[in-house]
Amino acid sequence: MSDAKSVIEQTFHEAGLEWENPADGTYVVKLPGTRKLSTTVSLVVGKHSLSVNAFVVRRPDENHEAVHRWLLERNTRLYGLAYALDQLGDIYLVGRLPLAAVTPDELDRILGTVLENADGSFNTLLEMGFASAIRKEYAWRTARGESTRNLEAFARLTADQADEGGAGPAGS
Repeated sequence: MSDAKSVIEQTFHEAGLEWENPADGTYVVKLPGTRKLSTTVSLVVGKHSLSVNAFVVRRPDENHEAVHRWLLERNTRLYGLAYALDQLGDIYLVGRLPLAAVTPDELDRILGTVLENADGSFNTLLEMGFASAIRKEYAWRTARGESTRNLEAFARLTADQADEGGAGPAGS
């Protein structure tokens, strides 16, 4: 157990990651993102394994079946982790590794998988599960002359509204 803790702490230090150790064997690390501002990952060193848990996105507002299907299809390609839902329907990445597998390279690979699949899939999940909310936000901002810069990634969803001067239907 102490070997795994040392590997985790050394890996975080060498990578220059922001992390904390709120309890013995429990680590919370913040991975910087490009689509999400950051992804928070919890690692818990147990007696025989390391559990990994990272929040991806809250429960989708709509299109649940398509979102869940997309997650299940992606699970077949993930390394060491899987998408999962909590009791509220929020989406997480979760995994468990034997302590013997906790090496700097393996931890780097797992954290890379978290980042790739939490940050990398973030916009896709938002488009699939929150399209109506994105359109409403775009309409609200354009009606008030506010910036829509952080919605540029969703131009495909708001193109009809932009073509109409931002006055398109908010819920379509």
